[in-house]
Amino acid sequence: MKKRTVALLMAAVLLFGAAVGGTFAYLTAQTDSLVNTFTAGNVQITLEETGAVNNAKSFKMIPGEDLVKDPTLTVLAGSEDCYLFVDVTASADAADYISYAMADGWTNLSGNIWYRPLVSASAEDQEFAVLKGNKVTVLDDVTSTMMEAVTASTKTVTLTVKGYAVQSEGFASAADAWDATFGA
Repeated sequence: MKKRTVALLMAAVLLFGAAVGGTFAYLTAQTDSLVNTFTAGNVQITLEETGAVNNAKSFKMIPGEDLVKDPTLTVLAGSEDCYLFVDVTASADAADYISYAMADGWTNLSGNIWYRPLVSASAEDQEFAVLKGNKVTVLDDVTSTMMEAVTASTKTVTLTVKGYAVQSEGFASAADAWDATFGA
């Protein structure tokens, strides 16, 4: 009888265990996936001269005359907020022959480097004239002797313009952006 009681007791324990064990379930939950896509930002610029006269790379100097010189720096549509810079470098003796001024909105950073305050992102191209009045003026006091010296030698009078842009994010100022990317 003891065997039977033990067997019954074992059967009861197994039955109870199966009943209780069958009711146990893990509580679970899960979220939807969170997908982050990282895209590259961009800053794109162009530098062009649009006047028909400017298709030429050189100009004949006539004392007192204004020469059409219209370099235009354009921040292209879709570019990020940026600082815009321009390097306007004249040859060593250019000041003896020509004069020019920077267009409104440009601030001297140092030497021949000029900048514009923050240019905000836009869905449209944004154009910025570099030279005031889109011109270079040949000085009145340029003499024929000075002109002959230019013609007879390898001496040249040049004005070189080059544009730069740097994203504004991560920089406290235009000076910081210039120093970190193109500066000394």
